Amino acid sequence: MAMARASSGLAYPERFFAAAAYAGFGGSQDPSKAAISHFENEIALILYALYQQATVGPCTIPKPRGWNPVENSKWSSWHGLGTMASTEAMRLFVKILEEEDPAWYSRVPEHVVEPVVDVQTNTAPLESVLQTTSSKSITPNGDSFPESKAASVENGSHSETQDKDVVLEGLGSVGIYDQWVSPSVSGQRPKPRYEHGAAIVQDEMYIFGGNHNGRYLNDLQVLDLKTLMWSKVEAKFATESQESPMTLPPCAGHSLIAWGNKLISIAGHSKDPSETVTVREFDIQTSTWSFLKTYGKAPVSRGGQSVTLVGSSLVIFGGEDPKRSLLNDLHILDLETMTWDEIDAVGGPPSPRSDHAAAVHAERYLLIFGGGSHATCFNDLHVLDMQSMEWSRPTLQGAIPTPRAGHASVTVGENWFIVGGGDNQSGVSETVVLNMSTLVWSVVTSVQGRVPLASEGLSLVLSSYNGEDILVAFGGYNGRYSNEVHVLKPSHKSTLQSKIMETPVTDSVDPLLPTTTNATRDFESDLETAQDGKIREIVMDNAESKPVNIRETGEQMLETLKAEKEELQAALSKEEVQNLQLKQEIADAETRNLDLTKELQSVRGQLAAEQSRCFKLEVEVAELRQKLQSMETLQKEVELLRRQKAASEQAALSAKRQSSGGVWGWLAGSPPDERTDDA
Repeated sequence: MAMARASSGLAYPERFFAAAAYAGFGGSQDPSKAAISHFENEIALILYALYQQATVGPCTIPKPRGWNPVENSKWSSWHGLGTMASTEAMRLFVKILEEEDPAWYSRVPEHVVEPVVDVQTNTAPLESVLQTTSSKSITPNGDSFPESKAASVENGSHSETQDKDVVLEGLGSVGIYDQWVSPSVSGQRPKPRYEHGAAIVQDEMYIFGGNHNGRYLNDLQVLDLKTLMWSKVEAKFATESQESPMTLPPCAGHSLIAWGNKLISIAGHSKDPSETVTVREFDIQTSTWSFLKTYGKAPVSRGGQSVTLVGSSLVIFGGEDPKRSLLNDLHILDLETMTWDEIDAVGGPPSPRSDHAAAVHAERYLLIFGGGSHATCFNDLHVLDMQSMEWSRPTLQGAIPTPRAGHASVTVGENWFIVGGGDNQSGVSETVVLNMSTLVWSVVTSVQGRVPLASEGLSLVLSSYNGEDILVAFGGYNGRYSNEVHVLKPSHKSTLQSKIMETPVTDSVDPLLPTTTNATRDFESDLETAQDGKIREIVMDNAESKPVNIRETGEQMLETLKAEKEELQAALSKEEVQNLQLKQEIADAETRNLDLTKELQSVRGQLAAEQSRCFKLEVEVAELRQKLQSMETLQKEVELLRRQKAASEQAALSAKRQSSGGVWGWLAGSPPDERTDDA
């Protein structure tokens, strides 16, 4: 019977309250006989802090005054948790209890399934164990530590604990962790499809478009996650100032993004594709589709791209254009101004691809994983620093996933869950998670057989129920089209697994994806560090079994955190000064560049004028050369004419002389020339 109970267990938060009651928190159990009395001081202190964080919330109580080591240590431990979520504190509480006492659940009475809060006894178990184990070094003064009424708290808002008799519906029916389940849904299911778009708005999952049997779809379906009931949205289409009964063109391979109470559908394949990416908006309140006008240079039309919401901007990467050319360009659409901006990042970008996955970490780093070309699939991870706009490829650890394309992903805190996909041969059955701070991969679970989760083109969104995260998957194609819904409730054990890796993360990764350095993350890291299956002490190593001064160790931890904070602030100040200097140098360089540009333009103008004058001179020289050649010809003709004239004149003179001699001789009585007579 005990083994059966241990294997089945309770769902959260009931399991936490059962563990808390067993340990002696919030119950009527004798503190001296509670399980916590057998723990060491540090473990008891951790359990107390986690219990307070889970039931009351972040510590807002002023630090106790006066010399009271117990109260100061309790306050320091609780305060050190910062803004840790209530659900995370519950899980850590149970995790630590199970590490210290693996058989605790088999000894819990079956009726202990709901919280039993006693304000007066909340601090008694911890004080009892501290007085018992460290009576020689700690002497409490008996002052009471102020407590608040216990309630389930997350993100600073109080909510009453769910009654055990309430019948759970919708996502509340999911009672196991890290396992995919197919809940029962009602209503008319959507047509099976893949490469559709999915987004969540106010506990409702919207499904738009997709591909079914090679035909593109344009219907809009909605699943109420509270009741798990499907319904179809009868959408209208708005054209400028009037509404029209026409519908949007069918499409697949697009991206659907929730933006307030609206849905934005961007890009995608269609029968008659446009030249550039189109942006469509669906107003949930009016059930109306409309095209959004954008400004700037829009990217070329495509499908299979990734679109990531970062602040108020959409970052679009890669995809495949209508001519089946793969892309690896990067564009940003500002949703406030609807202006496109093409980004020319430095470094080695991912190779052209489509059907990859993308996520953003710390509102700064864009992660691209996997995808495929026409011949192969990838399993590489690329990171873009959106401040410096530089690509890099970090070193990874853990169970690195196999190559895949067509997978779906969603981020939960620092964890990036990736589901499905294929490698041109078969679907991928493992659900993997990447801790984006430590860059460690781990496997969450694996499915068997040809189920929709091991398929391409499925969708994955993040929902929540009772403060716990839940992944919701829909559709996909693995030889047949699917319209099934699967859900998974992660236990976040991947965070623990990634932090107990024996091999440290290489130094090259540290500046790429820095972890949070505040007191909350440091304390969580200490809580989650494990070795040989044991949770170690968070303040100092107690292997020598010497008495520990909790107050001093707590103050040392705070002093260390303060010193680290001061170092980081000093480094930040130094970086800011250097940044200002670089900005000034850039401004000076730009000024000099502007002056040189003006001088260059002036010289270019003068050179152009000289070139024009030289061209004119060359034309005149050519004309003069032609005239000179003509003059030489004329001179030769004139010389020839002169010679002809001289010859003519000489001939005429000779003839005249002959004629004149004969006449005068006759007149003078001279005898005529005999030669003349003979002639």
